[in-house]
Amino acid sequence: GQLTPKIFFRNELKIAPSEGSAYNIDREIAEFNVNETLRLAREHVNDAEIAVIQGSKYIDLRIECLKQLEEIGYNGFIIANGDALLTNPKELVEVIVSLKKEAKKSSYFIFPFTEISFMPILSYMGIDGFLADSANYYSHLNVLQTPTKAYDLNTYPIYENISQNELENKNIENMEFVIKEIHAHMKNKSLRNLVEERSGTTPQNISTLKILDRTHMDYLLEFTQLF
Repeated sequence: GQLTPKIFFRNELKIAPSEGSAYNIDREIAEFNVNETLRLAREHVNDAEIAVIQGSKYIDLRIECLKQLEEIGYNGFIIANGDALLTNPKELVEVIVSLKKEAKKSSYFIFPFTEISFMPILSYMGIDGFLADSANYYSHLNVLQTPTKAYDLNTYPIYENISQNELENKNIENMEFVIKEIHAHMKNKSLRNLVEERSGTTPQNISTLKILDRTHMDYLLEFTQLF
């Protein structure tokens, strides 16, 4: 197997279509979207290798979606609503830990949208890959993503006259650097140190680590390097 986590580019993946929805919606709509997602996943099982786990804020629906998708034959999964989850540390932890506990050992999880400073803790929780989409998204906002901070170049002109394309490439380079950093720390059994170091970069980051430690120490002991 390949070393994880890694960066995934959407155009290189065969992703089954799914019925997407907002994170905070009524349960009936979320149930409908999960059923539609499963229908589409069945239809495309022969020409897709990755499926999307829908279910909005309902963890039982997410788990049901995962199990059915595994039954259909998928083992690569994108967790929908990544951007919303990053702003809800408690729900972020619950969704990832619940899915990891319920998934087959051969299943792998891709986070669709991330700030670079969040990559170490997401990897620590068991995320296997990241879509490069956020590098493009932030480049359109004129935001430079670094391992520790997101810089609005309108306010912090670190690079002047940089094109959107050049900025996207810098964001991808920084994502790739953090992946190398994570691999090096995993090899040295010091990923926890990197996670703690980066947890100070945003309030959401430190909250995520505190919630993880407080509510899922059993999971960390079983699934991660706790040093």
